[in-house]
Amino acid sequence: MFHEHTSGTTGTPIELWFRRETVHQWYALFEARWRRWNGVTLHDRWAIFGGQLVTPIRQGAPPYWVWNGPLSQLYCSSYHLRADAIPAYVEALERYEIVYLWGYSSALYALAQGILRLGRRPPALRVVVTNAEPLYPHQRRAMEDAFAAPVRETYGMSEIVAAAAQCDHGALHLWPDAGVVEVLDDGAAARPGATGDLVCTGLLNTDMPLIRYLVGDRGAVLADRSCCGCGRMLPVLGALDGRADDELVTRDGRRVGRLDPVFKASIPLVEAQLIQESEEAVRLRFVPASGFSADHERELIARIRDRLGQVTVRLERVDTIPRGSNGKFRAVINEMRARASGSETAP
Repeated sequence: MFHEHTSGTTGTPIELWFRRETVHQWYALFEARWRRWNGVTLHDRWAIFGGQLVTPIRQGAPPYWVWNGPLSQLYCSSYHLRADAIPAYVEALERYEIVYLWGYSSALYALAQGILRLGRRPPALRVVVTNAEPLYPHQRRAMEDAFAAPVRETYGMSEIVAAAAQCDHGALHLWPDAGVVEVLDDGAAARPGATGDLVCTGLLNTDMPLIRYLVGDRGAVLADRSCCGCGRMLPVLGALDGRADDELVTRDGRRVGRLDPVFKASIPLVEAQLIQESEEAVRLRFVPASGFSADHERELIARIRDRLGQVTVRLERVDTIPRGSNGKFRAVINEMRARASGSETAP
C-alpha cells in the first residue's frame, strides 16, 4: 500500500492509502489525458515546478533544480524564482533540452514574467501544462507570450476523487472514470450549469473510498452534453472558484504559491491556516491534534522559513479556524493583498 498525507483542498490534513493498482490507474489517466492529448509522453524531457524543496531556500546560486534521469524530468524549485535567477532557469531548460513544462500556475507565471522582462526566449516547447492552482487569463497570456506554446489547464487532487484536462478547444473535460462529481447549492443539487460546492466520490481507490467528499472548491458542470469541438463527449467543468491558495510575497520579491506542503507531512494537526501580515511576518493559526508538541511547533516554523526565508512566524493555537463569509476555509491568506484590494481578510 502507498501512504500519503495531504492538507486537502480544505486545509484539513488527511491520511490516504492506495494500492499499487490504484496508483497505476490514476497515472495511466494522467498519461492519456494530461500528456497524450497534448502530443507529449512521460518519455519526453520535461521540467516540473512543484512544491518540493529540491534545494535550500538560503541557496543563492544555481542549480535550483535536480535532474531525474529515469523520469526524464528536471525538477525545478518554485521557491527561487527571483528576477536575478531567471536566466539560470532558462539556461537549464536549454541545457537539458526540455520539451514541455508542467507545474503550479503561479510558478510558471513567475517564470514567464521573468522571461518577458529579459526578452530571452527558452527553447521551443510543445506545451505548458498547469496544475494544482487555477489558471487566470492574464497568466495564460503571459505564458503563451513567453513560451510560444499552447497552455493547457488541468484539475486534480491527491485524494483521487476527481480530475479534468483541457482540450485544444479550451474545454476542461472531467474524467468520469476517476470519480463522480456533484454540484450542491446549500446542500441540495444545484440546477444544471449553476455554480455550487463540488462533492466528489472516487471510483479508483476501493481500499479507502471517499464518498461524497466535499473538496472545498466551487464550480459548475456545464449542462450542454453535446460533443465538444475536439470530438470528445466527456462532461465539461465550468469556471472554478476558490481552488488556489493566495501567493505570498517574500522580502526579495519572490511570489510563493501552494504552501500546503508545509502541513502535509505527519504533524498532528486538525487544520491550519497561514496568514501573511507583512513581508517580514506571518501568522500560523492551527488546531492541534493529540500528540502535538513543542517539537512540532519548531518543525512548522522551520518549514515555513525553508520556503519564505527568515520571516517572523507567530504561532496561534486555536480551538477552531473561522470560515469566510461564503463558508469556505482558506489554507493560505495574503492579508497585504486583501488590504490593497479591499477584499475579505481573516478575522
